[in-house]
Formats: sequence, C-alpha cells, structure tokens
Amino acid sequence: MPKMKTHRGAAKRFRKTGTGKIKRSFAFTSHILTSKTTKTKRNYRRGAILESGDAKRIHVLLPN
Repeated sequence: MPKMKTHRGAAKRFRKTGTGKIKRSFAFTSHILTSKTTKTKRNYRRGAILESGDAKRIHVLLPN
C-alpha cells in the first residue's frame, strides 16, 4: 500500500490544530483595504475553525 499524499493546495490553506481541528484564514485580506474598517481587518487576522461538514472533506486531503 503506497503512502497517502497530502493535497498541496489544501496544505497551503489549512492547518491542523493540536486537537485535530482544521484552522483556516479569512478571505478579503489582500487588497482594497482602505474601504474596510480597522476592526474588520483586525478580526480577519485571527483565523477561524472550519465547520464540521467542511472539516470532513479537508481531513481527507490532509492525512498527516
């Protein structure tokens, strides 16, 4: 049985936490930032945990 390969596109977008949850970053952070409030931009920096339905799909792509 060959090794499971990591989906490289998913690896660049998602990280696993210590408890096995999937962490993601927010969109809308790269340009046209002058029209966004400081509070919004600050909250985008935090990242978020994926919902359970989405996390199941990403777990398949990130076997390690």
